[in-house]
Amino acid sequence: MTIQCITTDHAPAAIGPYSQAVVAGGMLYVSGQIPLDCKTGAMVDGGISSQTKQVLENLKAIVEASECDMSHVVKVTIYLTDLQQFSVVNEIYGTFFSAPYPARACVEVSNLPKGVEVEMDAIVQLTLKH
Repeated sequence: MTIQCITTDHAPAAIGPYSQAVVAGGMLYVSGQIPLDCKTGAMVDGGISSQTKQVLENLKAIVEASECDMSHVVKVTIYLTDLQQFSVVNEIYGTFFSAPYPARACVEVSNLPKGVEVEMDAIVQLTLKH
């Protein structure tokens, strides 16, 4: 099986030894995205709402770099440092997807990279050209 890396300047560069996303077996596996501004590399201000929007914008940029759109996302995992914030995250999440919605899991974790409040990764079904 061939593995192809997907990268874009429209999402933050990887901050460790991993790829923004990889294509394998007709699927795109997007690494966990945190709320970093791709232009400055800084965490966005504004709490969970701003962080969630930035995470989803970063995820969307990587999906689009694979020549797909968010309708191809089949699975999302959301990591939150405070599950009490789920309703805020869920409301913003709903503006990035439409039915049929991706499968999803949401888990509370004790800490995330750079002290952020939210991180998301995704699995995407690619078009036949991959």
